[in-house]
Amino acid sequence: MELPRRPAAVIFDLDGLLFDTESLYQDAIMSAASELGHDMTPAVFRTMIGRPLAQTRAFLLDQYGSTFPVDELLATWGRHFAMIVETRLAVKPGVHELLDALDALKLPRGIATSSSHKTVQHHLGAHDLRARFHHIVAHGDYAAGKPAPDPYLLAAKQLGVDPTLCLALEDSHNGVRSAAAAGMMTIMVPDLLEATDEIKSLCTFVVRDLHAVRTLVLAAR
Repeated sequence: MELPRRPAAVIFDLDGLLFDTESLYQDAIMSAASELGHDMTPAVFRTMIGRPLAQTRAFLLDQYGSTFPVDELLATWGRHFAMIVETRLAVKPGVHELLDALDALKLPRGIATSSSHKTVQHHLGAHDLRARFHHIVAHGDYAAGKPAPDPYLLAAKQLGVDPTLCLALEDSHNGVRSAAAAGMMTIMVPDLLEATDEIKSLCTFVVRDLHAVRTLVLAAR
C-alpha cells in the first residue's frame, strides 16, 4: 500500500479526525432532545455528520416537520456539548505522531472544517496544538460547505500548494466528497461512519487510524 506521490501539504478535518468529538456531539444531541421531550436516535444523528449547520437545520426540519422547534434544539445541543467537551475532549490515536512526522518532513499542514473558528481554537488550545497547523479554514470562510470542494480548495490556496499535491484526511462521507471534488489524494479514517462503496471509490485509501496515515506518508516517494 503506497501513496501515488509524496504530498506537498496535508489538510486535516477536525471533528472525528483530529479530535474524538463525534461521539460527544451524539451524546449531546441525545441529551438535548430528551430534555426537550423529542425523539432522537444515533441513526438520525449519523446522517448529520459532516454537514454544515445550515444543512443540519434543514435536515432536522425535513425529518421532523416544519413546526419542529429546530433552533431550540440546536441551542440546547450546543449547551450540552459545551459542558461535555470541557471534560471529555480527546485527540484521536496517532495525532501527535503524525504531526511529528510532518514536522520532520517539513510538510505544511492546515485544517478544513465545518466547525467555527472559535471551536477550532478551543479544541487546539485544549491540547496545545495551535502552533502545529499553518492555516485554518472554518465555517464562514467559504461560500459552500462540504460536500462542495470550497473548504479544501481554500485550504490549499492558503498553503500555497496545488490541490492535486495535497493529502486530505477525513472521517465523514461529505468530507471525503469535498476533498475528492477538490482533486486531492484523500484518506478516510472512519470514526462513527464506515466507508461505503461510493466513498471507497473516492478515496486513495481507507485506514484504521492516523498511525497508518503516518506510515503511508513516511513511505511515500
